[in-house]
Amino acid sequence: MSEIINVHQAKTQLSRLLDKAHAGEEIVIGKAGKPYARLVPLEPPPKRTLGFIQGHVDAGFFDPLPEAEIAAWETESP
Repeated sequence: MSEIINVHQAKTQLSRLLDKAHAGEEIVIGKAGKPYARLVPLEPPPKRTLGFIQGHVDAGFFDPLPEAEIAAWETESP
């Protein structure tokens, strides 16, 4: 287990501890010598790929709507 950093020390050295966590180190913050929390780096977000739905949508999906359908959407309901 990592060294336990007390709350007061963590408050006074937060910027330095954030840099260490960002570099991959795990920081354990404790109160009265007991571990309370871990400061760890965030995992990078997953890579997003464009076109993931290609081939899964009916070709007619992007065709213009018929006039009757458009009129039905534009009429006010009571």
